[in-house]
Amino acid sequence: MSTGPAGHTARSSDRPHSETARRTRLRRFLRTADGVTIDAVYEPGDVVYNGGTPSPSLGSPASSGSSGSPVSRDAAPAARRPAIVVAHGFTGDLERPHVRRAASAFAQYGAVVTFSFRGHGASGGRSTVGDREVLDLAAAVAWARELGHTRVVTVGFSMGGSVVLRHAALYGPEHEGRTPARTDAVVSVSAPARWYYRGTAPMRRLHWLVTRPVGRAVGRVGLRTRIHHRDWDPVPLSPVESVPRIAPTPLLIVHGDRDGYFPVDHPRMLAAAAQDHAELWLEPGMGHAEHATDDALLSRIGAWAAAHAS
Repeated sequence: MSTGPAGHTARSSDRPHSETARRTRLRRFLRTADGVTIDAVYEPGDVVYNGGTPSPSLGSPASSGSSGSPVSRDAAPAARRPAIVVAHGFTGDLERPHVRRAASAFAQYGAVVTFSFRGHGASGGRSTVGDREVLDLAAAVAWARELGHTRVVTVGFSMGGSVVLRHAALYGPEHEGRTPARTDAVVSVSAPARWYYRGTAPMRRLHWLVTRPVGRAVGRVGLRTRIHHRDWDPVPLSPVESVPRIAPTPLLIVHGDRDGYFPVDHPRMLAAAAQDHAELWLEPGMGHAEHATDDALLSRIGAWAAAHAS
């Protein structure tokens, strides 16, 4: 499966008033460039602003700035607030507890868009395991911009980590027609560097799940993931091939040194391909993806995203 012509991401059928968008949790079905419906949620987040500087709210409707006067969350124009778009891992969806936990952590640093990739959750279509999912992410990013956010950061985990890298390489000012879906900064967590990796037992199981009819049946019934039966044709740009094309967009690569799916040669390969453009956080004791990302690390990622979304 190829990525096809990108950039013609369809917009949500209902665009709320900008003030409402900042205060209300929204759920919409977006339509991708290839016609797949994507279940997505927008949450305004808990960031308050004082003189353009974001600071986390503790859930109260207002926070005191340096002058001592309350600063309302709703007083900040949407354009001044970053949106963080979260791309989950394979077999996840926007309702999974680990995805909701990440969204809650990132809400301290900006608005948050979560969505379910094709073939996952309530979204339509079938999973292509990282190929056409770039169109799903593009639709979610374009929606965040429709809602008034001029700064958007993509954060992806595992399969989603590979998707955010490819998306950043394929969408940008130099790609005519794709700029509404561009990202301003990228965070890739627990992503592979190359395709078809079978060097660990979990990845050998995943390849069985994806490539065998009985595996796809297990995925559909047991994991609530509908997987496409066709092979990639052509093979999409790999993560390591994508990374050199991301600059000058800020890039953060996060990986655990105990990742059971992709050992540390994967993040090191990605960082080397970036030629000093990317930051690499190799986290001691961390396993794989959302499940292994603790609250402290999520907070650090959120802070990095807010600082680099410019």
